[in-house]
Amino acid sequence: MTTTVNGQDTDHHDDDRSRPGPEAGRIDPTEPPEALEPADAAGDPYASDELPSPAGASRELLLSLLRPHWARVALAAVLLLAQQAAVQAVPLLVAFAIDRGVPALREDDNGPLIAVAVAYLLCALGAGVFQSFFIRVSARVNQNVLLELRGRIYRHAQALSLDFHDRYTSGRLISRSTSDVQSLRELLNEGLQEMLLILVSLTYIGGLLFYLDVGLGAAAVVSFVPLSLLVRSYRRRSAERFTARSSAIAAVIVKFTETVNGIRPVQAFRRERANDEAFDRLNRRHERINGDTILEMARFVVLSRLVAAVAVAGIVLWGAQRVRAGELELGALAAGALYIRRLYDPLDRFAMLLNSYQSAVASLHKISGLLAQRPDVPEPDEPAALPERPAGRPGREVVFDDVRFAYRTGGDVLPRFRLTLASGETTALVGATGAGKSTLAKLLARFYDPTDGRVLLDGTDLRRLSLTELRRGVVMVTQEAFLFSGTVAENIALGKPDASRAEIEAAARAIGAHEFIVELPDGYDTDVRKRGGRISAGQRQLVAFARVLLADPAVVILDEATSSLDIPGERAVQDAMVTVLRDRTALVIAHRLSTVEIADRVLVMEDGRVVEDGAPAELVAGTGRFSDLHRAWRESLA
Repeated sequence: MTTTVNGQDTDHHDDDRSRPGPEAGRIDPTEPPEALEPADAAGDPYASDELPSPAGASRELLLSLLRPHWARVALAAVLLLAQQAAVQAVPLLVAFAIDRGVPALREDDNGPLIAVAVAYLLCALGAGVFQSFFIRVSARVNQNVLLELRGRIYRHAQALSLDFHDRYTSGRLISRSTSDVQSLRELLNEGLQEMLLILVSLTYIGGLLFYLDVGLGAAAVVSFVPLSLLVRSYRRRSAERFTARSSAIAAVIVKFTETVNGIRPVQAFRRERANDEAFDRLNRRHERINGDTILEMARFVVLSRLVAAVAVAGIVLWGAQRVRAGELELGALAAGALYIRRLYDPLDRFAMLLNSYQSAVASLHKISGLLAQRPDVPEPDEPAALPERPAGRPGREVVFDDVRFAYRTGGDVLPRFRLTLASGETTALVGATGAGKSTLAKLLARFYDPTDGRVLLDGTDLRRLSLTELRRGVVMVTQEAFLFSGTVAENIALGKPDASRAEIEAAARAIGAHEFIVELPDGYDTDVRKRGGRISAGQRQLVAFARVLLADPAVVILDEATSSLDIPGERAVQDAMVTVLRDRTALVIAHRLSTVEIADRVLVMEDGRVVEDGAPAELVAGTGRFSDLHRAWRESLA
């Protein structure tokens, strides 16, 4: 596996994309960075909050989440049907009491009314029991579904390629796993139960109305024609509103996340007021769209109540005329009136549920769009194994075989590149920003695949290796050594999760990190806190090197590992680098020429090509670009 042992660095210090400021001893203090397509460029699928997804992907996602729980879903359906049967039997009991019980009572027969009372109590008890079990079963299904969905989002985000994370902001990912999952949670935990209750009750009531009297049933069906048209119109308009609302709240989250993650430059460049204004605009946009959604619901509720009131009044008056004419029994009319009221009463709740449904559908569509994204560096169908290294042979041979690479912007970053790194050799890459150094390193780490050509490790194409196999053999350390919240020992053990404490300490001693670690408040058990903020930049790099040493890879990539350090910190890290690189194949990207001195070979790159190649002493003694850079660096130290 090509492991970025110091974690994924969200600030991407890429020599093809970043713009470092001038610093004494840096090779590229003045040259401009390579122009790349902005994240919101036209035609970029990641510029939109809503990623494209195949037709029916949302439905398939929901079914795949429910499929493992089909037995509980079926049991919940049975319990719901039983609960509604008990609830909807009550108006029938009323009809029986009026048409049979009251006449029997006049003849001193209490039996029918007693039977009605007992049946009513049994229905009430049954409805409560069935409802309780339904809630328990459905709640278990809902929680399992949400747990699996969050896990899928998390696992999929880690599996997606570096290019995706460069272009699709972390704030949007957070929005997918928080606000969008929350919308689905509200529907599953509350709305779906209510919606199913309404649908089942409508089915029961419709059937019972026809059972009581065909005319009452037909009248109820006809009255639902204008209501169905009203619901259809509301669904269409509210779907647009909820999609817009979901995007608006995602934009708020993105802005908030980016501001917090970039709080240092925000305060350094006094961007607080500008950020406040931008956040206020996004917040007000969300408020406006949310207000439109509420107004749409209010409009539906008023119109639906008006239609329902007219329908109920008309059906009751018509039924009363039929009772007077002897065409309908009084009890049947009373039960019918109760059923019709039950038919229209849920409309207000239905509007609220439809809101939850539309919000959940919009969120589910965005989540399915995210999960539909495929990694640009996929696992091979039939992984190959790396050949065994001969005993005593250091590292592995790396070959860039006719490699060409271009980012999405078009234009080659590496045009037909050929290079061989000998086994056990330390090679330093130097050159201006945008020369292609970090691109070369990321191809070796297989963060990207070549547009054309192959990258070979001991003769095996990296695309034929499983990522697990590759990352056992190739490790990359970036400029900002990323430490996760947790202890020092846990961060070192990322290189070998099953390492013992003795192995962890041995790696730290070999690197020269043991002394500062034991002086921390809890030694190796000291929590380094967010991004390793409890220790210095140089100490973080030493911890990262201890990870590498513990992982014991054959190939090591160092990307500007000392560029952000002061002179004492740089010297400590360089001593550690010598230990880490010993008996390994190494590719070192250097912005400080002091780093180059430990290399066996130096490559000077310009425009994706090697323009100078040789031993450091040989190039210093020459008259080329590296000699000029070395002389300027020496003068800067004088």
